[in-house]
Amino acid sequence: MKDTPSSVKVPRSFHTPAPISATHASAMALAMGLAIAAPVAHAESASKTLATVEVQAQIEDTNPYSEEGAPYKAKISGDQRRVKELAETPHTISVITQKAIEESGKTDLRDILAAQPGVTIGTGENGNAFGDRYIIRGHEARSDVFIDGLRDPGMTTRESFAVEQVEITKGPSSTFAGRGSTGGAVNSITKQPNTDKDFTKLELGVGTDDFHRMGIDTNKVINDRASVRLNLLDASESVPDRAPAEKSRRGLLLSGAFQATDALSVSADYYHLEAKDVPDLGTYIDQTTGKPVKNIPVYLQLGSDHLDTEVDTATFKLNYRFNNALRMQNATRIGRTSNSYVATGGRGTTDAVTLNPTVSLSTHQGYQEVNYWVNRTDVFWNKRLGQLDHQFVFGLEVNDEKVDNGTFSATNTGTSNCTVTSRGGGTSPGYCIYDGVTGVKAPNLNTLLGRTLTKNGLDSEYHIRTSSLTAMDTVDFNDKWTGFAGLRYDYFDYTNIVGLTAKTVYDYSDGFLNGHAGVTYKITPKANVYASVSTSSDINGGESDVGGSCGYGGLCGTPQQVADSKPESTVSYEVGTKWQVLQDKLLMTAALFRTIKSDVQEGDSANSYATTGTLNTGKNQVQGVELSVVGNITPKLSGQFGLAIMNSEVLESFTAANEGAQLANFAKRSGNLQLKYQATDKFAFGGGATYQSQMFAGQPDTATNYAYAVPSYTVFDAFAEYRFSKQLSARVNVNNVTDKDYYLAAYRSGAFTYIGDKRNAQLTLNYKF
Repeated sequence: MKDTPSSVKVPRSFHTPAPISATHASAMALAMGLAIAAPVAHAESASKTLATVEVQAQIEDTNPYSEEGAPYKAKISGDQRRVKELAETPHTISVITQKAIEESGKTDLRDILAAQPGVTIGTGENGNAFGDRYIIRGHEARSDVFIDGLRDPGMTTRESFAVEQVEITKGPSSTFAGRGSTGGAVNSITKQPNTDKDFTKLELGVGTDDFHRMGIDTNKVINDRASVRLNLLDASESVPDRAPAEKSRRGLLLSGAFQATDALSVSADYYHLEAKDVPDLGTYIDQTTGKPVKNIPVYLQLGSDHLDTEVDTATFKLNYRFNNALRMQNATRIGRTSNSYVATGGRGTTDAVTLNPTVSLSTHQGYQEVNYWVNRTDVFWNKRLGQLDHQFVFGLEVNDEKVDNGTFSATNTGTSNCTVTSRGGGTSPGYCIYDGVTGVKAPNLNTLLGRTLTKNGLDSEYHIRTSSLTAMDTVDFNDKWTGFAGLRYDYFDYTNIVGLTAKTVYDYSDGFLNGHAGVTYKITPKANVYASVSTSSDINGGESDVGGSCGYGGLCGTPQQVADSKPESTVSYEVGTKWQVLQDKLLMTAALFRTIKSDVQEGDSANSYATTGTLNTGKNQVQGVELSVVGNITPKLSGQFGLAIMNSEVLESFTAANEGAQLANFAKRSGNLQLKYQATDKFAFGGGATYQSQMFAGQPDTATNYAYAVPSYTVFDAFAEYRFSKQLSARVNVNNVTDKDYYLAAYRSGAFTYIGDKRNAQLTLNYKF
């Protein structure tokens, strides 16, 4: 069997959720009502769900996982352990296909995810690297990122040039993802070669803010058993309205596949990405008004500010089919990533001498180097036992991650232009956007600090080795009822040597068992309702970039406390419904969920930088409803819509005042809409809208700081496409059409607040042959 795409026969499996209380009864009624009101007349005649799905790659849409003729709609997951089609998988999985990504005009994974319902963006600080940070359903997910089902560790910048689709699993999923995955997990499925036909796609983009993007995607059929595929990227741009902030990306994915025998296939790929940014930390939240300050000058420091990511991975896969009922897949990945950053922060203050209002500048820095390998073997066994058809998946995974974190020493050689108050209460010469005496913006603002850097040694040496065993079963009881059950046991061996000079050694090991189970009932052959329950666990010190701080998922407590702590545990209940209509070209879903996280690690003082902990004293809850519609609405109108309405609450805390508060970085409502109308055979146009309600700053798993609000926003995008010939087309994207001022996230003190991109436009030419 071929390893991935083109003409692949991929078994698909099932998952399961269980009930939740009536707190959101009205929301549940709305969700179920919307879905059940779908015209059953559109459902196709009954046919038993097949154990396999055949997908044909096509030149117009080479994504082998999407629904043929409906490129916004994913038909199957790129993770073969999900043995059922997505429309029959009893779990909320949001999928953004290659076509939807291209037409949205978004390229970085962070920007793609920020537009999705139920997902928000996090910030970072010293020792908390500035790579991509995602928060899913209120819970940190920066280490729950996967590529082709294998964990992608490290705080890195991630691009979409080599991606077929992005899959966001909502809710705990440790059976598939292992440790962590409290709010969910992100899995990017990469482009792989196929033997259907040769093709080449050339992409050339130009636009405002010095935007340029050049890409190549070429597939070469060597013979009916072998093929290779190459993806190349060269891109750069200034951050809209925030120059000299800028981004640069260069990437490569080279992959090959070989059908050695009718039973054996092998594949391999090499991925490389260089991302070099001059980062802009945006503005800050005024402590008096509680709102972000508008029209702040760009204060980054040229010559020293940078956010550099480099990624190199090699992946090898082997598939062997013993017979029609039994096959095995083995995947091995060896990878290295590095992330280095120095960024300038701004905080509103007053000059300690003149008392003039100003903004003082600070330095945030660090670096990280990751070396890892992972090997996973999955066995797929379709077996009839008694009168029931089972789809078993058994897995063994071993991985080894080493993460070295360090710091830079920064020396400012520029001339001071203000006097600031230090944390200790004294005063000292400082560097400010506005001169402390005259109140005028510094004329040399982008070189004001005259910063020089010295790379220090390591302040955290993180090493975790994990061994995992998985067993899953999907069983069709009859043509109406399907059940699912899965268990995973993870055993880890953890060490972390923390401190730049005086070293503290954390060393412990433990194991935990997680699972999920549930049932699906088919109302019609194309519509179902389901209920499921799933769990996850995470360890004390699970985030590799925070060292010995209790904040942001770092180690909480002394070495003995850490060894004595229990894993943080999460359980989630979900009930939902999925309807395929319009000849399977449109999928409508609704889900009601509740997630409860217990045994949360907390600091033992109000000091948010606490290094001693209270062990497992925290507990929180997120519940809500999520709706989606994706696919072809009419023969000419296609789209993708998602809406999440959620509430969060701290149920228990070492600090009693936190109880009853909502979680930090949590948006109660968020939604996304993207539509495309094919006006003629040659001309199409569309647009999108992204909405996020107000949220408040703070660190993960803690009560929010209501003093620092990130305002709600709605941003509109538009695009138009014209096809000159079968080979040549052009697309224009205008993002943030109304030039809206909006903000993505804020640091817990409000000291820096990320600014969303201002209006920008790109013209992209695509040539296919």
